[in-house]
Amino acid sequence: MTVRIAPSLLSADWARLAEAVAICEAGGADWIHLDVMDGCFVPNLTFGTKFIETVRSLTDLPLDVHLMVIEPEKYFEDFARAGATGLSVHVETAPHLQRQLMRIKELGCTAGAVINPATPVELLRDVANDLDVLLVMSVNPGFGGQQFIAHALDKLSRARALLASVRSQAMLEVDGGINRETITACWRAGADTFVAGHAIFAARDPVAEIRALRDLCRTAV
Repeated sequence: MTVRIAPSLLSADWARLAEAVAICEAGGADWIHLDVMDGCFVPNLTFGTKFIETVRSLTDLPLDVHLMVIEPEKYFEDFARAGATGLSVHVETAPHLQRQLMRIKELGCTAGAVINPATPVELLRDVANDLDVLLVMSVNPGFGGQQFIAHALDKLSRARALLASVRSQAMLEVDGGINRETITACWRAGADTFVAGHAIFAARDPVAEIRALRDLCRTAV
């Protein structure tokens, strides 16, 4: 499997946004992860279209936009126009998930579905072949810097098995508490794409940290 590292700008210093994006590029990041929160679905409020536009103006890296919002379909067109490469919506907010995934693809973005720690992987079986990304939350969403929930490892294994059982080519992403202590176990459980925020931007050398996280997967047995 290919290892993808997606630094989350939620943990970066937004007053030095250009520097944070440059760190992602210098470290060889594959994607940049952008957490959009509405203060309703999750207890935090972050940013919207203008922020995505600004990040897009600073880099050509894929922008992995994670919509932690109610009625996410209201934002698809604006975010795609702003420069999002991928849009991922929470199963918990998407009663018409298959239709929403198709709309995201129509807009030229990769389509992802996200599940919270308490949401069963099995809910995605009937749309697994419509997915470009399956994102497993290993913390309860809303804030960066949280502690990894251990049972996410079993969930990643079940998610990988589900994707394999229907021959889905979707990438398996994990978000929450990803650092040097947790990434190897997630890789072994089947994840191939890793969102890390605090671990990178709080590190003494964020560029080296991105590389170290990737190397831990490459050398895992």
